[in-house]
Amino acid sequence: MRKIETVIHIHRPLQQVWEALLDFSSYPAWNPFITSISGNPYPGNRIKVSASLPGKKTMLFKPLVVKSEPMSELRWKGKLFFRGLCDGEHYFILNQLPNGSTALHHGEIFSGLLPPVMKSIFKRTEMGFQKMNVALKERCEGEYTSTSLYA
Repeated sequence: MRKIETVIHIHRPLQQVWEALLDFSSYPAWNPFITSISGNPYPGNRIKVSASLPGKKTMLFKPLVVKSEPMSELRWKGKLFFRGLCDGEHYFILNQLPNGSTALHHGEIFSGLLPPVMKSIFKRTEMGFQKMNVALKERCEGEYTSTSLYA
């Protein structure tokens, strides 16, 4: 098993960050890692996720949403080709900080036969998570907020 976790502090209220995270239709405009996502993020539903690792082609996954707790956590499970080869549980966990800002924990837990030999992919995956985190932070804290429904 292998885990990648990134954390970023976003200087906006948790509700604003949660809404931006679930605004799937806007992902192509700002998200360098998850370039598109569609479907309803409710437990038991399958969603379609296009992810683009730095230096690699875009990959399409159809993971199963396993947890969607409003203002708190979104989690889905997917697989590469077939179950047991390389399975991943992707997650976003949001925590309200005492100063009113939000901590975003963005990660994935990998299991299966391939993760022990996927070191370069894990480095790229972590870079992708970090790029998405920074882009989400900029989206929530930047100019976007002054003209959006979050202002």
